[in-house]
Amino acid sequence: MKRPLLTTLLSLTGLTLAQSAGPVQLDLTLNLVRSVKVDGKPTEQLTPNPGAVLPGQVLSQVVTARNTGTTALKNVPITLPVPRNTFYLAPEQGLSGARAEYSFDGGKTFGTAPLKKTVTVTENGKAVRKEIEVKPSEYTTVRWTVAELAAGKTLKLGYRVQVK
Repeated sequence: MKRPLLTTLLSLTGLTLAQSAGPVQLDLTLNLVRSVKVDGKPTEQLTPNPGAVLPGQVLSQVVTARNTGTTALKNVPITLPVPRNTFYLAPEQGLSGARAEYSFDGGKTFGTAPLKKTVTVTENGKAVRKEIEVKPSEYTTVRWTVAELAAGKTLKLGYRVQVK
């Protein structure tokens, strides 16, 4: 799963970035996240655009949004799919506080975490509908709504995934 997975990751995210038209320019950065020791202290090492990824490795996906227009934009939606052969772990720390919503159905519906879904289970021989919490590993798409993006300004949004 080395080269094909990375190609899939990049092509999926490229499709998402290509859907942005108008004054918002999106640039995606994909980094392999590794824990290393520096001066005896654990720290993270980010390897940009890794040539290969293996099951269990963690990737950081960060999109930089830039307003290339001359006026502020309001309520800008920015959507990224969780790449195939990975599962969502968590938001990237220290980035913009834009409101994040998640989807577990490929981007058809979105909601704030924790998401809920209704399932049918059998209890005592009867079909019963129950509402259960969707695990973050089941998220398929992340959408941020940026309240305002001033002309010429940029912001970073992102999350981490783990390779299946």
